[in-house]
Amino acid sequence: MDRRRACVLMVLWAAAHLSCPGSGLRALRRTTGGRRGAAGLTGEDANGVPLRRSKRGWMWNQFFLLEEYTGSDMQYVGKLHSDSDKGDGSVRYVLTGEGAGTLFKIDEKSGDIHATKRLDREEKSYYILHAKAVNRFTSEALEGESEFIIKIHDINDNEPRFTKDPYMARVPEMSDIGTSVIQVTATDADDATYGNSARVVYSILEGQPYFSVDPETGLIKTALPGMDREVKENYQVVIQAKDMAGQMGGLSGTTTVSITLSDVNDNPPRFTKTLYEFRVPETQELGSEVGAIRALDADIGENAEMDYRIIGSDGPGMFDIVTNRSTQEGVIVLRKPLDFEKKRQYSLRVQVENVHINPRFFSVGPFRDEATIKIVVEDVDEPPVFERPSYVMEAKEDAARNTVIGSVSATDPDDRSSLVRYSIDRNTDMDRVFNVHAGNGSVFILRELDREEHAWHNISVIATEFNNPRQISRVPVYIKVLDVNDNAPTFATNYETFVCENAKANQRIQTISAADPDEPPGGHRFFFSLAQEAAGKANFSVRDNKGNTGSVAKPQRPEAAPVTKRDPHVMFPDNTAWILTRRNSYNSLQQSVHHVPVVISDGDFPMQSSTNTLTIRVCTCDREGNMKLCNAEALTARAGLSTGALVAILLCVIILLMIVVLFAALRRQRKKEPLIISKEDVRDNVVSYNDEGGGEEDTQAFDIGTLRNPEAIEESKQRRDIVPETFYPPVRRPAPPPTRDHNGDVRDFINQRLQDNDSDPTAPPYDSLATYAYEGSGSVAESLSSLESVTTEGDQDYHYLSEWGPRFKKLADMYGGDDSDRDS
Repeated sequence: MDRRRACVLMVLWAAAHLSCPGSGLRALRRTTGGRRGAAGLTGEDANGVPLRRSKRGWMWNQFFLLEEYTGSDMQYVGKLHSDSDKGDGSVRYVLTGEGAGTLFKIDEKSGDIHATKRLDREEKSYYILHAKAVNRFTSEALEGESEFIIKIHDINDNEPRFTKDPYMARVPEMSDIGTSVIQVTATDADDATYGNSARVVYSILEGQPYFSVDPETGLIKTALPGMDREVKENYQVVIQAKDMAGQMGGLSGTTTVSITLSDVNDNPPRFTKTLYEFRVPETQELGSEVGAIRALDADIGENAEMDYRIIGSDGPGMFDIVTNRSTQEGVIVLRKPLDFEKKRQYSLRVQVENVHINPRFFSVGPFRDEATIKIVVEDVDEPPVFERPSYVMEAKEDAARNTVIGSVSATDPDDRSSLVRYSIDRNTDMDRVFNVHAGNGSVFILRELDREEHAWHNISVIATEFNNPRQISRVPVYIKVLDVNDNAPTFATNYETFVCENAKANQRIQTISAADPDEPPGGHRFFFSLAQEAAGKANFSVRDNKGNTGSVAKPQRPEAAPVTKRDPHVMFPDNTAWILTRRNSYNSLQQSVHHVPVVISDGDFPMQSSTNTLTIRVCTCDREGNMKLCNAEALTARAGLSTGALVAILLCVIILLMIVVLFAALRRQRKKEPLIISKEDVRDNVVSYNDEGGGEEDTQAFDIGTLRNPEAIEESKQRRDIVPETFYPPVRRPAPPPTRDHNGDVRDFINQRLQDNDSDPTAPPYDSLATYAYEGSGSVAESLSSLESVTTEGDQDYHYLSEWGPRFKKLADMYGGDDSDRDS
């Protein structure tokens, strides 16, 4: 292969040189005439010498060079030569431009040009250089610099390359021949303008006979009809691209095209079986799934979507079929309850059909299929079934015990019919008023009934199979208690009224009505009359209205006020009676309260009656018939306050009293507050005169609490006018020697005054100055002057100062302590 490639390169090189005469020969030749002058100019010079038009001394042709030279020597490009070259070595050739000196070198003497390296046309297709001839010795330019081109001849050294590898494509299955699939493209880096090195031809290496490729464009098409995705879905096609127009010796490249057949709906759905069978218990819940069937479709995606429907059934409406879109199954659903004893088997005819049908494939056949479904109902041990969903019975409230009021009936629906046992659900009959016969279902009474207490009784009867006690059922039984006339009528309310003491005879003072808990079918009819024992001496009478009907007008006065005359527009309802006066005046009667017995009877059988008492009080009225004054009992009953109101008023009074007492206590406490409420110590603001205390250490000079509240004096406080013995215990000194007492009366006077002052609770503080209107002959201690004491040589004894009382305490401390000081 390398030898063949070398031969091809040599042939191309030779053809290139032969096609360009003069390459490799003289490329420069001298023109006739003198030296090179200004091209294109004629005339005379400045000296009058005529000028000749001279031609260029260079004649250029392009140089051609083959790429990818593989020889061991440098590749010869061409030769430069000038007519000025005499062959004596005086001419030097100079080469400049692209690659001069590196890629291209020139022999300065001969002008031969060689390429020093392998050149790649795909990197650079030509080079522009400049050449000139100069005098070797003087460096004078013999020829002007001219430009020439070295063009790189292309060889087929690059194979075609595809833009992708691999290619991915899809084409619908069952496509016609010549359906375009995908176009592939290959590029060749060789020169497309020179020869066939870059002319690419496509061919298919793998993939026949299914696909073909256009050799010029690379378009891949289907080549075989009826390609079925269900038979083969994926194809690997290998495409080759070859240059040199596909001739021998050309270079080639390949790529892989992965072609997938996309699905079309060309297959109908088909059931795997013609008969399906399901078994379902008769207790199956409504709306639950009975079974599922599925038809197979070779297509995928939406082409495989199916719809199921029932086209025939021997149990209309019993079943339905729905399509599960995720699994494409037909799910059979129960719509009506099953009963094994009525029907044990059902047969359904089901059809399946594609949802999306392609009209192109109608000729394939109908895109539907049919199958038969057999549903077998299985027997289940069921609880007894009552003949009715509920029962309604009636019983009179005076019915005797063990009276049968009705019966219930239940049967076992199974083929193995079992006996049924009845019982009462005691959770619905806690008082055990009723019972049922266990064998025949008769319901009877155990206790007396009272319609006024319970007009209806709702109980449940349980039916249980003997063979299987776990099989039970219940039925509600509603028992209505029928009314009998066993209650006597009474006043509709507690009547109490008043009559004026000057009332006239036959005056209506009260309208009464009655109430009866019984409910006769024709309604109530009451009869009112006075009791026989009061008929002869009664001061009032009862008039029965005998069922007068009408409306009640709005009263214009209180009900207690007597009516002087009857208003013809006032009508009273049924079953009422009037209480009338039988006297012209009641002021002469000593009795202020009257009790009128009224007998009320009903019209039912057996007749019931009761005696009710009406209370009537005699009151004083004005001319208009309005009550003015009644006796104390009447006032309390009519106008008095209720017990609750009295209690409320009493509580309010107590609360008001408590508020007043609390307010007075707060006012009193506020008056006792001190005048000075400052947080600062009073001693910082009080100035005391005529008070010689003990300085900063004297904290007993006065009591701050006493200044703030003089009345608040604690008993534990000690007097301020004497020295407390706890603080200053008396110092026992040896008794001084007896001296002559010349001032006994003065001592007695002072002692008496001191005792009076010490025992006086209102005396000033003990260290205050007290002046007495008496002047004695002098002090027992004579002079206490410090000037005089200095002149005295002997020691003075001042112990007697401690016996003079608290006022001389300071002096006793000052002079009495000298002994101890001297001793120390």
